[in-house]
Amino acid sequence: MAKKVITFGEVMMRLSPPGYSKFSQATSFELVYGGGEANVAISLAYLGIKAAHVTRFPDNALGRAATQFLRQHWLSTEHVFYGGNMLGKYFLEKGAVHRPSEVIYEREGSSFSLIEPSMVNWAHVLKDADWFHWTGITPAISEGAKMCCLDAIKTANHMGIPVSGDINSRSNMWKYGETMQEVMPELVQNCDIVITSRRGIQEMFGLGESGGKFRNSAKLLMETFPKIKKVVGKTRKSISASHQQIQGKMWNGQEYIKTEMLNITHVIDRVGTGDAFASGLIYGLLHYDDDIQALNFASAACALKHTVPGDVNMVSLENVVSLMHGDTSGAIKR
Repeated sequence: MAKKVITFGEVMMRLSPPGYSKFSQATSFELVYGGGEANVAISLAYLGIKAAHVTRFPDNALGRAATQFLRQHWLSTEHVFYGGNMLGKYFLEKGAVHRPSEVIYEREGSSFSLIEPSMVNWAHVLKDADWFHWTGITPAISEGAKMCCLDAIKTANHMGIPVSGDINSRSNMWKYGETMQEVMPELVQNCDIVITSRRGIQEMFGLGESGGKFRNSAKLLMETFPKIKKVVGKTRKSISASHQQIQGKMWNGQEYIKTEMLNITHVIDRVGTGDAFASGLIYGLLHYDDDIQALNFASAACALKHTVPGDVNMVSLENVVSLMHGDTSGAIKR
């Protein structure tokens, strides 16, 4: 029977100049929808997981279009709520070779930012769920989003549902009066799986040293928050905007493991690659007994997302397993 995963977070409209044009060259924009947690849910749906995303949209044509996007990609939208007037959006100028990508956000006052804990019955939402996933972006958006996320995590804990948090946050998003250093410990202490970086652990929790090793920072994080079972991250080597290398790594409380480096020589779209890694990790941990297999699956999913335009990793289980087992040929499947 297919596993069921619930995610929670904002979905935004993404607007990009065609191809690799700069904003100054644009006379039109390509439109897709995306958001870290929804990206994870959709990627999992393409892998055969039953997935539902919890969010809030404006009750207008744009909100309905965003809802249809989620449905189109096999997500349950029974827990999409409506209210407010604005759909969050961001503008992406895609980089190439030595020119980096650039992102401009317009999300302040969005429908999702005005969400309140009383709007979501988490015991109902999480009924029959096998996993709950959140990211560090959500509690940074607003007080209401933070409290909603905390309620979800605590309810999942009470119901015995594993919780994963991808907690690499952006410090410049915290504008409602609390800092990530004040908020994140209460959320993270109730997680089973944490996806982060050495730098993230130091910035959010004051653990580890600048220039230190990921495994040492991961050990300190697990000692500080004993409920955490695994701390997972990835090494990214950026040769250029068009050429990246990816390696997964994990401290599971007993050993430090890492994958082989995957070489991505022709990046199509880097946005959403971290979400692809998270979705691959969740799938791997739900289906493999061996942590290294789960980590290899996550790294393969992440690498494949670099080849897919848009926010979401719309690749099949067969694609990921093939790359996981070493097939880098990209040969035509007939």
